[in-house]
Amino acid sequence: MTAPAPHLGSVVRVLLRRTIDAYHDSPQAVGWLQYNLNRFDEPLRVAIAGKVKAGKSTLLNALVGEEIAPTDAGECTRIVTWYLDAQIPKVTMFPRNTSPRQLTISRASGALKFDLQGTRVEDVDKLEVQWPSQSLRTHTLIDTPGIASLSRDTSSRAGAFLTPDDSPSQADAVIYLMRHLHATDVRFLESFFDQGVAKATPINTIGVLSRADEIGVGRLDALSSARRIARRYRADEKIRGLCQTVVAVAGLLAQTGRTMRQDEFAALTALAELPRSDLDGMLLSVDRFSRTELPDGAAGPDADARARLMERFGLFGVRLSTTLIRQGVTDPNAIASELVKRSGLDELRSVLTTQFSERRDLLKARSALLAVDLVLTREPRPAAAPLVAEVERILAGAHEFAELRLLSTLRSGAIRMPTEALQEAERLLGGDGGSAAARLGLEPDAGPDELWSAALDAVARWQRRAESPMSGRAVSDMARLVVRSCEGILAGLRR
Repeated sequence: MTAPAPHLGSVVRVLLRRTIDAYHDSPQAVGWLQYNLNRFDEPLRVAIAGKVKAGKSTLLNALVGEEIAPTDAGECTRIVTWYLDAQIPKVTMFPRNTSPRQLTISRASGALKFDLQGTRVEDVDKLEVQWPSQSLRTHTLIDTPGIASLSRDTSSRAGAFLTPDDSPSQADAVIYLMRHLHATDVRFLESFFDQGVAKATPINTIGVLSRADEIGVGRLDALSSARRIARRYRADEKIRGLCQTVVAVAGLLAQTGRTMRQDEFAALTALAELPRSDLDGMLLSVDRFSRTELPDGAAGPDADARARLMERFGLFGVRLSTTLIRQGVTDPNAIASELVKRSGLDELRSVLTTQFSERRDLLKARSALLAVDLVLTREPRPAAAPLVAEVERILAGAHEFAELRLLSTLRSGAIRMPTEALQEAERLLGGDGGSAAARLGLEPDAGPDELWSAALDAVARWQRRAESPMSGRAVSDMARLVVRSCEGILAGLRR
């Protein structure tokens, strides 16, 4: 078995420091490189992107568990906004031409509101929201303006942040929301994806079929239908070549489940006590639910209260909640937990862990290599020639990047093999997550002996495939790289 290679993150950190030394006489280059060196010690930066009204801010609130991102069509939704963990809440505005200023925070109907103090949206570079949150300790979330907005300025802001022309993106990874697969979505994913291994790759992009509860006009089986559509997208070779996976999430349902209030539960209980035929008639549409007069003598929320319920729960959420209450669920915490469970949020959070958190060092290293490459390209000098060679050596020799290249090749359909073998190869290469258990297809709590035995079996199986005279050149090369991945698992278990 080959000796374990140096950790990729450590190798890239050394490269960054060497480049800083080589460019010590260039303040701009040193500042940029030091900024990217510091990024290694920050939480992973995850941008949430998508078209207007895709539900980006709502999903961010659901992930954080608090309504800290404005979800209306106000001016703040047109600005790139960073959400970071901090001990004390604070919102800072970064204007383009003046010093940063702290903004006043207020709440309206439970949600945060930011006052830009008369500054035009066009003059603001970004907002930074510092908020005490367990969820933000591992991921810095970045809410981006809507792509394909009717406002050219709003659209260009999102594009400039996610796919800048003259520098790498400030995000390490992207959650891309789509209500259905539209040509605009495919074009954006194609623009974000680059064949160069250090650029954006499917490995750092997750697709989310958002507002999944609205499929089927909010029927109780809406999320089942949405999950079937997501599975179909995951099986599409075109989509698999552009993003890691696709999951269905009802962001509004998840946000409300994590922030539900007692008065809302009381209103839902009153609705559940109405005759079933009356409530079913009200739930035929959003408009009818808000405007229908209650039967004479019936107790229940008035029209304004029902309108607020609809804004918070949607048709699906109201229908599901009242159904659960009628079935005997009287604990508001149980209702909230069921909303979150049905929403698909847990699946998304699991994907974030397996696809992003477990690849944190790889994604950080990719961002750092882009930063070094930018300096070497913009300020070429003879003394930097060894650094250029080192970047090329890392890209060509680092097994982590070789895995990315092969994953992209497999998902493009370029290598023909039995379906089961292809699926196993993708999994062993880290397609379903970077942990040993995920790669070997075992449960997360699998013990060392079980992991060791499964890894040995995989080495032997793929070694036979690599050496088989029936395997073509492409399959043999692919199998050897899979063997190396399996040997890496064994080396990690031995350490």
